[in-house]
Amino acid sequence: MATDDDKGSEDITRWLAELRIEHRDLDEVIEYLEQTGHPDRMKVRRMKKRKLKLKDTISRLESQLIPDLDA
Repeated sequence: MATDDDKGSEDITRWLAELRIEHRDLDEVIEYLEQTGHPDRMKVRRMKKRKLKLKDTISRLESQLIPDLDA
């Protein structure tokens, strides 16, 4: 039987997978827009900011999956 901690870890793992996909997709779109010289620089900046927030969220969630070790 799964405990609440196991369920929480599964939820975080699923959420991480979704965030990583979004992060990768944004990376590809940003790269394309920069290579093609897209005129809307503000849009590219917003995408980069969103990508950075996603990276921070991913890092925070990954750290939650690391078990606490009581020394």
